[in-house]
Amino acid sequence: MFPFVYLSETGSSFMRVVLVIGAGAVVPLLFSRRSTWHRSFLFAVAGVLAVRYLWWRATETLAPAGLTWDCIVSWSFFALEAAAAVSSLSSFVILARTRDRKQEATDNAGWWGEEKPPRVAVLIATYNEDRNVLERTIIGALALDHPNFDILVLDDGRRDWLKEFCQMRGARYVTRDDNKGAKAGNMNNALRVLEREGAPDFIAVLDADFVPHRNLLSRTLPLFRDRSVGLVQTPQHFFNADPIQHNLGLSRSYPDEQRFFFDHLQPSRDAWGIAFCCGTSSVVRWSALSEVGGFPSDSITEDFLLTLVLQDRGHRTVYLNEPLSEGLAPEGLKEYITQRSRWCLGLMQIARGRMGPLAPNRLRLRDRWSVVDSVLYWTATFAFRLAAFVYPLFYWFFNITVVDASVADVVSYFGVYFAWTLISLNVVSGGLVVPIVNDVSQLLGAIPITRAAWTGLVQPKGHPFSVTAKGGDRSQVVVQWHIMAPFVALYALTMVGLLIGVLSDTFAFNTAGSGKMVILFWSFYNLVVLAITVLACIELPRRERHLDEAPERARIRMGDEVRRVWIVGLTQNTVRVRGTRLSDTEPVEIEIDGVGSIRAVVSSPSDDGARLLLEPTPQQYDALLRRFYASGDAPGVTQTRYRGLVADLARRLSSTTGD
Repeated sequence: MFPFVYLSETGSSFMRVVLVIGAGAVVPLLFSRRSTWHRSFLFAVAGVLAVRYLWWRATETLAPAGLTWDCIVSWSFFALEAAAAVSSLSSFVILARTRDRKQEATDNAGWWGEEKPPRVAVLIATYNEDRNVLERTIIGALALDHPNFDILVLDDGRRDWLKEFCQMRGARYVTRDDNKGAKAGNMNNALRVLEREGAPDFIAVLDADFVPHRNLLSRTLPLFRDRSVGLVQTPQHFFNADPIQHNLGLSRSYPDEQRFFFDHLQPSRDAWGIAFCCGTSSVVRWSALSEVGGFPSDSITEDFLLTLVLQDRGHRTVYLNEPLSEGLAPEGLKEYITQRSRWCLGLMQIARGRMGPLAPNRLRLRDRWSVVDSVLYWTATFAFRLAAFVYPLFYWFFNITVVDASVADVVSYFGVYFAWTLISLNVVSGGLVVPIVNDVSQLLGAIPITRAAWTGLVQPKGHPFSVTAKGGDRSQVVVQWHIMAPFVALYALTMVGLLIGVLSDTFAFNTAGSGKMVILFWSFYNLVVLAITVLACIELPRRERHLDEAPERARIRMGDEVRRVWIVGLTQNTVRVRGTRLSDTEPVEIEIDGVGSIRAVVSSPSDDGARLLLEPTPQQYDALLRRFYASGDAPGVTQTRYRGLVADLARRLSSTTGD
């Protein structure tokens, strides 16, 4: 009769999860993501379920205390899991609120009235970026619609061609003799130049690969009507797919990895008054910046630290959640991981520095909480993610207990908590949290990020600034063996462990409550995630992206003849047209909205169209860049398309199998 009781308990537990999932189908219809009460209810329930789960883990699933390997492994894994859960609880509290400042920006537009519009100095810090990357940023910045601004290109690479380009376009070129202080030092050098010549009212900061939309200043400056506001941060959007999107073939169905942070977490932080500067696409009040001595250089993440030193003097950071700029996401996996490891290391430097949560400063309690929340995220989340793939191996190879629980209890406690948390996060984010893909994105950087976290805490000083490389040749398939190797090893060890467990009598699966079935399902899930992680380490070639693919009408002129066509793909250098047959024996001109009539050469003609190689004048080339980058809505995908995601991932897996 025992098996029937066990199956009954398991079935009852699964029914609880099914009920939670059923509630999840109704929640989006009844709850508003903008309502604080609704959000608070969702995350209060998630918090209660998290505490319930942790209590169960602590009281019923751990090995008996003692000097045994079972105790060491079981308790250490629980410690990592509990730390990650505390990080989640902190995030739940933050996400219980949200704030939207769009109407405030509209209401306060032109608050300076009849007075001269405030002067803004736009700083573009650069070191080694390619010419095409810098060209679009500078051209976009020169097109800002604010009537009183200057563009300063701060070149720590001391390149003659960039100096000439700035002189031709009307931007100011600034350099220095050394690169002391990295990016912060570069910008502080520009502040000294500006101070000698007459200080502006505001400073806008752009990374070298970020193109501002024309209305960046006209939308952010209104928020400075409140004299307590020292800095306005806007989100970062990307016109290219990040390495995870691209390598897994998900660029049309799954948003970039930073959308949850910029579109949802930062507005929630703003509601608590703890939004922070993210460097590029921000505007800061000159008087506030001067009061704190410029951009701080005692952390390699000078942006977060800037928010803290400003707040220490009573100057607030606020967040305007509008797509007002777009830039280049890291194109390679190494660059992607290096960037996040730098963020992690810089945050640890802040935590150990003068603006740390335990330091004798004037920060509010909520600011200290903000730093602690970030420390928990970087130290706990990635370490626990890595541990979740390592600890099952202790059971398979050494028969050491990791989690001593029945499937019924795991489903009842963890399954219910996980399902409700997933529902809550996706209700407030519009479906951005996809379990397996999210696990892959965290696992890819787990090793170097965990190393950076503890290195920064133990030894916060003496670490160089690592520049995230942008641009370059991405036309070949590149296998990142160094990054892939640990995941291949984990996959092989998990597979061998499963075989040992299945074939060996020592590891029988007929005892309820022993944890064996739990480890089995856990390992199967790990194999799926590891396989996709390995796949993400194979970097696919990147071709020039069609930046404007919405069909539009155009006219083509061939001599005296004019034909109407459809533009079906437009880039900076090419255009694809359909609707007529074109000969490649004579040049043509095509009229493009907002650009004018551009000379072109017919390439790859077909029965119903052709590919044209554009020959724009410098003015037309600038107009094309402004059309692509300096206007419009957010580029790329901002919401998950689940059906498309499954299809895209299946297509990527099948192409790998076919190869």
